[in-house]
Amino acid sequence: MRISELQSIKQRYNIVGNCEGLNHALDVALQVAPTDLSVLIVGESGVGKEIIPRVIHDNSPRRREKYFAINCGSIPEGTIDSELFGHVKGSFTGAINDSPGYFGVANKGTLFLDEVGELPLATQARLLRVLETGEYIPVGATEVRKTDVRIVAATNVNIRQAISEGRFREDLYYRLNSIPIQIPPLRDRGEDIVLLFRLFAMQMAEKYHMDKIVLTEEAKRIIMRYKWPGNVRQLKNITEQISILSTERQITPEILSRFIPQDQETTQLATIHSEGDHSFENEREILYKILFELRSNVNDMRREMSNLKKQIEDVQATPTTAIPTTQLSPIQPIQPLSSTLEDAEAEEYVEPIKEPENLNLDAWSRQALEKALDRNGGNRKKAAQELGISDRTLYRRLKQYGLDK
Repeated sequence: MRISELQSIKQRYNIVGNCEGLNHALDVALQVAPTDLSVLIVGESGVGKEIIPRVIHDNSPRRREKYFAINCGSIPEGTIDSELFGHVKGSFTGAINDSPGYFGVANKGTLFLDEVGELPLATQARLLRVLETGEYIPVGATEVRKTDVRIVAATNVNIRQAISEGRFREDLYYRLNSIPIQIPPLRDRGEDIVLLFRLFAMQMAEKYHMDKIVLTEEAKRIIMRYKWPGNVRQLKNITEQISILSTERQITPEILSRFIPQDQETTQLATIHSEGDHSFENEREILYKILFELRSNVNDMRREMSNLKKQIEDVQATPTTAIPTTQLSPIQPIQPLSSTLEDAEAEEYVEPIKEPENLNLDAWSRQALEKALDRNGGNRKKAAQELGISDRTLYRRLKQYGLDK
């Protein structure tokens, strides 16, 4: 590409920088624009990936058609299929009208799918079919629809790793990756960092009618050595902070140090602490874990209720038990889960009760707990094992009877 043509593109889209990686990305974008090949843009968060799809669309035969930029990571999993592929009236709660979805509305145009690595697997399968055949089925519909949409996708996820972990379809990756474009991180763009700082400083000065901040030579060297984990987005944010908060317009290393972290080698914005070797990749997995724990708790409650019913039947069917059946008549109705009767299975371990005349089941259960704790030296875990109940149930009973002091 001629240098004059490249500079014209940069001026049109307000692209600042002359590094080789950026120039190569723009060159590839302009070469692939006249085709209908799908493009996958790869780069860290904040490098400016959203500019490339616009360049491709505006220089393609589809430039007079619609262009939609969609952040796949911001759409809830439960509605993303409807957003992309549309739905028919009554297909789900709230579907009061038919919706064509983005693939229907953007027919003949271009769709930019940002954060495509966050798509659920089921949606990935539907996207693959659209890419291969141009066909899709709206949510709740039975008929196949056709669309002619150019797909440009972007991701900051390591797709290879996501494929190995089963979070991204390999066939979809190869279909999207017909033409790959790599956007370099800001730390690899050399003097472009200073040029971008100057641009953002000038924009702030014009917008708020203030004097423009200027870096000293030493301050320039500092920002060029810093790793910029947030890339261009972070640089713009810091430039805006300095423009507003600094009383000095000549920015020295001392002033700069108040806004840039001292660890110049870091490429992380924040440290993520994980327990053990497992870490959740997204909120969906955390919700799954919570649901599994709830299901386990429900199963425990069912087993406890089953034991409760069995013990009630045994007590009522045995006239010679240590608790006379005649004593059961004044008992309050059995309360599910919160009742103490589920601990009645400890009967075979309990010594004969001394005072059956004035004893109801609550008092008997309390006495059984006290004796079990006495026999085990106050060890709650052993007492629970002796009584045949869970630690959680034992703790609940102790709290109920005021024995948890």
